[in-house]
Amino acid sequence: MAHPLTRHATLLGNRRFTSFGIQKNQVHNNIICPKTVFLLIDHVSVIIFTKKTALMKTKGIILASALLLIGIFYACRNTSDQTSETTTDTPETTTKLVSTPIFSADSAFHFVEKQVAFGPRVPGTAASASCGKYLISKFKAYGCQVTEQKFTAVLYNGKTVASKNIIATYNPTAAKRILLAAHYDSRPYGDKDLSIKNKPIDGANDGASGVAVLLELARLISADSLALGVDFILFDTEDWGPPQDYTAEVKHQYGGYCLGSEYWSNNLHVKGYSAFYGILLDMVGAPNALFRKDQLSMEAAPSIASNVWDVAATLGFSNYFSSEQGGGITDDHSPVNTIAKIPMIDIIDNRPTENLFFEHHHTLKDNLSTIDRNTLRAVGQTLLQVLYNESKIQ
Repeated sequence: MAHPLTRHATLLGNRRFTSFGIQKNQVHNNIICPKTVFLLIDHVSVIIFTKKTALMKTKGIILASALLLIGIFYACRNTSDQTSETTTDTPETTTKLVSTPIFSADSAFHFVEKQVAFGPRVPGTAASASCGKYLISKFKAYGCQVTEQKFTAVLYNGKTVASKNIIATYNPTAAKRILLAAHYDSRPYGDKDLSIKNKPIDGANDGASGVAVLLELARLISADSLALGVDFILFDTEDWGPPQDYTAEVKHQYGGYCLGSEYWSNNLHVKGYSAFYGILLDMVGAPNALFRKDQLSMEAAPSIASNVWDVAATLGFSNYFSSEQGGGITDDHSPVNTIAKIPMIDIIDNRPTENLFFEHHHTLKDNLSTIDRNTLRAVGQTLLQVLYNESKIQ
């Protein structure tokens, strides 16, 4: 779950971001191309008409410059075709893609199905505990080291609930690390339902879909030995914010939401832990999902967001990953950015409608019937490509 942002996030200090091989279409194999040639012509003209030199000297400059420009033009023309076999050209960028495994949407759908079968994963319930054990067992089966971070969450109304974050570490000795996250709890009430508002929901899309994509990624990279460190974090108690009809003041920094990510950000599972950057998944399984770049992602990690969206477009998923920027959203990336100071973006179904999110958000209809394999595939294959591209960048 996420809700509209009510406050601006603190901008991060200087961070190094990568380009995933995205390059401006101006240079081919270090040869200057015609766009730059015109700049050289202007520069040469300035030299010729501003320098007070003898006539013979000026003629010499003109002749030498003309020969130089002709040579550059033909060299550029001859090398322009050499990169076409390994890159995908667009008017703005040249995106280089490395080989990756194929993301299985059927496998991801199965992981959603398994979570929903436990029933609503409300923190502190038997269903939550059983689902947590299942998720831990799967990550361990994929070769990850698992840390269980237990804590007591204080809810918006002052009540407390036993909670547990799950951290699965792939390739723990790798210095370069990427953080991937989702929440695995489901909302304790479908407060957007018109009739039944107090019954817990399945959270197939709002919760289980993001976890399912992460599980499938863990399965694939463990079998393929990805040369990169990846930390999968499943946050608990993200979605126990106040119901829509709650009128009392909520003093919590994130409006009563994001309790698991807030706890983790204040109590990192490894002392001094940091990651190159992070990507959060939330509501990534509905049909015709629309992923717009939210305000905090663009403030905290604009180049990371832009690169992920560029990769998605190159793979043919621009119908999901919109170039349009969305509004402010409070989600689990909020405390990770503002407290842990790790630049994290949010891939979240964020639509320009009155509901803001997918049709069945926070209702009992957020069940397995809302999950579309095509959406899972678009998100999963994009993240695989991002990870494998990143593994090739030193």
